[in-house]
Amino acid sequence: MFRPCIDLHDGKVKQIVGGTLTDTPGQLRTNFVSAQPASWFAELYRRDGLKGGHVVMLGPGNTDQAKGALRAYPGGLQVGGGVNLQNAREWLDAGASHVIVTSWVFREGRIDWERLKSLVAAVGKERLVLDLSCRRRSNEYFVVTERFQRWTDFALNQENLQSLTSWCDEFLVHAVDVEGLCRGIDRELVTKLGDWCPIATTYAGGASSLDDLEAVNRLGRGRIDLTIGSALDIFGGTGVKYEDAVRWNRSRPSH
Repeated sequence: MFRPCIDLHDGKVKQIVGGTLTDTPGQLRTNFVSAQPASWFAELYRRDGLKGGHVVMLGPGNTDQAKGALRAYPGGLQVGGGVNLQNAREWLDAGASHVIVTSWVFREGRIDWERLKSLVAAVGKERLVLDLSCRRRSNEYFVVTERFQRWTDFALNQENLQSLTSWCDEFLVHAVDVEGLCRGIDRELVTKLGDWCPIATTYAGGASSLDDLEAVNRLGRGRIDLTIGSALDIFGGTGVKYEDAVRWNRSRPSH
């Protein structure tokens, strides 16, 4: 299924090439900056009954926009970016269906099981999404954190994914190496996620057409949802009309 997104950077809705989100001046590549606030997109998703979209805060200065989106669509959106034990409940109370967590749990290059356990105790596994955004190294995919720049030792494989299923409700996986490029999905990664993921999983990265939506559905064995960003016309793209993606969802039973 198609899942929507709202990516926030410096207080604006943007579409960014994921691998360029660094602290180095001049490295950031931006595909789109919206004149509309995050709430406009949230209202659109609410109108069309799209649930489970993610609001991701890429760095500071995005709290007000994120909360505006949650007010526009309470219970319909997940929120991530800087979420930790201290503020997770606040985001749920603000209207998020789930909180999305990466860097706070994957600390210093490895998973911190004690932090994960404390977070689940505070909010419940049914309200938690683990962001397993990854980059490829040799023949494996490894989780990356801190705006996709820090490698961890956590490889995406069947055993590791299984070990996390009792600690969260869903996985979110950005294929960082292709995100924002609109050159097609990482088919190998989608296939592996379809084989390995025993819980709801959303893949994001590289989608350029409705054919990619069909491919994710097929390669992911009906288990994997797809986020389309830069290719969507509402984000300045030319590859996918938002209304066509909504229509695609309505033509298929949810899984």
